[in-house]
Order: sequence, then C-alpha cells, then structure tokens
Amino acid sequence: MHEKFLSLTQPVYEYLVAHTMPPDDVLRDLAEETAALGPVSIMQVAVEQGAFLTLLARLMGARRAVEVGTFTGYSSICIARGLADGGRLLCCDVSEEWTAIARRYWRRAGLDDRIELRLGPALETLRALPSASEIDLVFIDADKPGYVAYYEELVPRLRPNGLFVFDNVLWSGSVADPAAQDDNTRALRELTDHMCADTREEAVMLAVADGLLLARKR
Repeated sequence: MHEKFLSLTQPVYEYLVAHTMPPDDVLRDLAEETAALGPVSIMQVAVEQGAFLTLLARLMGARRAVEVGTFTGYSSICIARGLADGGRLLCCDVSEEWTAIARRYWRRAGLDDRIELRLGPALETLRALPSASEIDLVFIDADKPGYVAYYEELVPRLRPNGLFVFDNVLWSGSVADPAAQDDNTRALRELTDHMCADTREEAVMLAVADGLLLARKR
C-alpha cells in the first residue's frame, strides 16, 4: 500500500489556517477569552475544525444536530451557523461555568433561536430524546470513556446518511503507543475498534487537529 502523509510543521500549519475560512470577530473574541482561561483552553476546537463543521452542516443541509461537550461554545457556533433555515442544535454539557461563556457568544452571534443547552449528564439527556431517526449531524467532544455509550444511544436516532463526528481520536498520537494505557487512550482505542466492527455505518479517520473520526449511518 502506498503511504502518503505530511507531518505538519508550524509554517505549514500556519499556511493551512491562513487558507481556511477565517473566523469572524465573534469567534476570534471567543477564542481569545477561552485562551485566557489557561491550560483548560486546549479543549476548544481548532480554527480548521470549526470551519470544517460549518461546511459539513451546510453540505448535508442539516436541520437537526446534537453536540455532546460544548465547553465555551466555539464548535456549537460553527455547527449552528451551518444549519439550514429553521435548524436546531441541542448542546449537552455538565459545566454551568463554561457554558455561561458559550451563552454570551451565542447571543452575540444571533444564534439563540437555533441552540438549546441542556445541563446534566449527557446520557440522561440523550435517553430522553425521541426515538425517531431524525438527527442529521452529531458532534462528540466530551469525556472519552463515554464516547461509545453516546454513540450507541444516538445511532438509532440518526437518520440514514446522517453523520457522526468524533473529536480527539488521535489523542496527540497516544492511541498508537502501546505503552499508553490511561483511561482516555484506552477509551479512544475502544471507540475506533468499535466503529471498525460496526456494520451500521462506514467510517473514515482524518488527521485534522487532534484527529476526527467521521461515520455515516448506512
């Protein structure tokens, strides 16, 4: 098999970002405020991920989307902006502190009417959703040991040709290191093994930021 890949250097990454749909003032200000929070800011998606999520939602004509793990709201703004007219995004998170920042920026972006936030354990929120297969797009960027459970709860609710997007599936390369046996790394390996064996969908992993796994429901 012919291998073809590029290890990103800082100049190449800067070139990539410079030629990606740029964030507007809302997203730039949100990124700056989040960065000021310190090391926890690493949980925010990268600029190219946000642009990719907007593009995916638009290409799909998505009207119903779910996000598990909202943090300060960058990815939710990107998804909501890509939804078709009348579209709705349900955000699941457990932190009132971080999502308070998200709410401020949702209002500033004019997206209040498109986004609903439900605070509490995500599995409880997902189990309370209607059982009909009506969801178009799901973005999961939360606690890694919960990924498989979130997927299993949502896959019956995703329409055929609907799409899952999982973040952090490369986990800074730890998933390929046999010596890495922490709970998060093991959970991400479990997810990718689970998806490879699941005949209900077809999946592809992309080396975007910390790794994205896309899975289309058959």
